[in-house]
Amino acid sequence: MAAAALSLRYYSNLYKSEAKYEVIKQMRNRIYCFSAIGFPIMFYLLFGITNRNASVAGVSFSAYLMASYCCFGMLGAALFGVGVNFAIERGQGWLEVKQASPMPPPALLLAKTVSSACFALTVSILLIIVGRLLGGVHLTALQTIKLLGVVVAGAIPFGAMGLIFGLVAPANAAPGLMNLFYLPMSFCSGLWLPLTFLPHWVSKIAVWLPSYHLAQLAFRAVGFSMDTIPSSTHWLALVGFTFIFLGIGWFTFRRANMKA
Repeated sequence: MAAAALSLRYYSNLYKSEAKYEVIKQMRNRIYCFSAIGFPIMFYLLFGITNRNASVAGVSFSAYLMASYCCFGMLGAALFGVGVNFAIERGQGWLEVKQASPMPPPALLLAKTVSSACFALTVSILLIIVGRLLGGVHLTALQTIKLLGVVVAGAIPFGAMGLIFGLVAPANAAPGLMNLFYLPMSFCSGLWLPLTFLPHWVSKIAVWLPSYHLAQLAFRAVGFSMDTIPSSTHWLALVGFTFIFLGIGWFTFRRANMKA
């Protein structure tokens, strides 16, 4: 019994320490901090605040973009924080060092996912503040909690998606390749413009993207809906994408180890 308790405490401290130092490492990475936090806020100031008097389906454009850029920030924090970092560390041989250590393999993925969630929360809180002060967006306490909850939950499927990218992308080309994937996915999910403003074929693509389902949950968290699909279906879609991404990531990881 004591051995089991000791083992549980040991692994609990190990996971917490790994997550803590991953957050500290990312905070010291100025380029990552600027891009993960600065870009969503900059885009919101450029497009959300300057069009605060416009509306979409009876909702102010500044409120729409505040919710969508919270998701956009989540995607950037997770895909770059997990995917690009994994690719770079793999190229540097750091993942091999981690594998040789007694640390469980899931601890590294969990630490990067937690770090991404922390940055995404920071972005979302800043966007909510900017939206209230400059965009005239007023959220209740419950709406704020729901929106932040959706953002944190989004770290799981997109962290799993980033894992796949980190295991297959060349280290020296990872940031550029990620942008080629991350930006079109954001656009086709309605994170920059409402899908009603885009060609109809984009809407048909959107429902197959995890970012679309995350965005719809964020919109509903702040009080409006942009489609007729039940919220439970959006949650189930994100859960399904998570298992698919983790399965592909596990298969890719095992195959790479077998070749090594």
